[in-house]
Amino acid sequence: MKHLWDEYLADARRYIDSGGLDRNDQEGYKPRLGRRIARVRDLLLVDDPSWAEELKAAIKDPSNNLVHGRNYGGDRATSKERLVRWIDECRDDVARTLGEVWADDQRSPAERIRAVDLALPLELFTARMKEARLDVESYLLMGLAPEKFPTIKRRVLNRAYDVLNYPRPSSDEPGTVYEHALKFLDQVLIEAQKRGMQRPRDRLEAESVVWGSKAPKDDTPQVADEQPLREQISSLDDLANQLLLDGDQLRKIKDLLADKRQVIFQGPPGTGKTFVAMELARHLAGSAERVTLVQFHPSYAYEDFVQGFRPVLVDRSPGFRLRDGPLLKVAAAADKSTERHYLIIDEINRGNLAKVFGELYFLLEYRDREIHLQYSDESFSLPENLYIIGTMNTADRSIALVDLALRRRFHFVEFHPDKTPIQGLLGRWLKKNAPNMTWVADVVDRANERLDDRHAAIGPSYFMTEGLDEGKVEMIWEHNVLPYLEERLFGDSDRLADFGLDKLRSEGDNADNAEAERDGDGTDDEAT
Repeated sequence: MKHLWDEYLADARRYIDSGGLDRNDQEGYKPRLGRRIARVRDLLLVDDPSWAEELKAAIKDPSNNLVHGRNYGGDRATSKERLVRWIDECRDDVARTLGEVWADDQRSPAERIRAVDLALPLELFTARMKEARLDVESYLLMGLAPEKFPTIKRRVLNRAYDVLNYPRPSSDEPGTVYEHALKFLDQVLIEAQKRGMQRPRDRLEAESVVWGSKAPKDDTPQVADEQPLREQISSLDDLANQLLLDGDQLRKIKDLLADKRQVIFQGPPGTGKTFVAMELARHLAGSAERVTLVQFHPSYAYEDFVQGFRPVLVDRSPGFRLRDGPLLKVAAAADKSTERHYLIIDEINRGNLAKVFGELYFLLEYRDREIHLQYSDESFSLPENLYIIGTMNTADRSIALVDLALRRRFHFVEFHPDKTPIQGLLGRWLKKNAPNMTWVADVVDRANERLDDRHAAIGPSYFMTEGLDEGKVEMIWEHNVLPYLEERLFGDSDRLADFGLDKLRSEGDNADNAEAERDGDGTDDEAT
């Protein structure tokens, strides 16, 4: 087992030398989030009522990836939103539970974890959502001392256990899992010290080293009951019903992927391209573990996406090391697996595609051929079980940069408000989630007709938000839609007055009244 630790910690040393540990645990978000939770503990233990708002703010912090922000089915609220709702609706119970968890006594970490687990309502995170529950439970424990009680990720640790032939926990009970993780992190510290490493220095740093060190992801069998509920959808029709889309359209996209293995969703902003890509990929892959998302931007390069030399510190001296980008990592995972893997490239047209893709132009078309990469003497090919979904904003002027060579290698699927699968989506969503606000769909349709530019149409996603009411619609229109239209109508600002929310809505009301009068006249004539 010694040689396994040597190899594992050699990779940990590279991670530390590259600055990854500093970004996460010194300058980064983990200590900051830990301090926020510790601050909540201080407030609660002195009965300061502001503890609840401080806790909700810490949970909703955009940088907080220690608690899942994912949707787990049910009422479609994300786990962060569910946790905030629990605090609002059960404030006294939450305070009592946190008082037990954060008490300054001799209670063991396992007992504290169990206290939270017992308090979390089943409808908040069911027993099947072990990963999400333990995220929340261990995150709250950071309030005691982040460097002693870090948040843990069960699957990450399981991979580390397997790589090092370290035993897994004796049971799935959360307290047992957490204490087992702490003992493992202590062993990481001991083994690092034996090898003369100055860091990691505490459990929080050890946990980050486990995250940053390489461990074969595909060697860990997927546990079905740890998958989000939305990943267990039985058919494309079920997924289509959940997304309020047409099942035939999803089957068509699946067929297009089977044909070329590459598709691009193109359409104006707010049409759900990235959301549908993620949901469909997770369904087809069978697990979120086999879906990777990257986003292109003007400074994104081949060295970021495929492979390149990156600056590192070697024995405290600056140097460079060859690093694989997300494409090679996904390809390696797919190569070791018989399952389908998906790479989603968001905003694909915002990068310099010829520069970013390089020799991949050839490999995208010839999956059965190999080629030498720019920085490597080794041959490389794209696995047959790796599928690529790109998203492209047609309102973006950079779409002109997408050359014909790339277009020939992808199938294109339109996401426009006037064409399936997006046509009528907003109306369907409003009918299901905000039936008294269905007039919004008519207003958006009327605005798009007036705009007369389908590539820059107003997408439905602007208004597909929880708690939609008249005030929220006015806010979205004033602060999202109108600024977008102002940019699209630059040089023709006089037209902007035609897109006022009240004006569009009143025109719709007048049209409805006129139609009602015509129907009434017809009825009278028949009666006569």
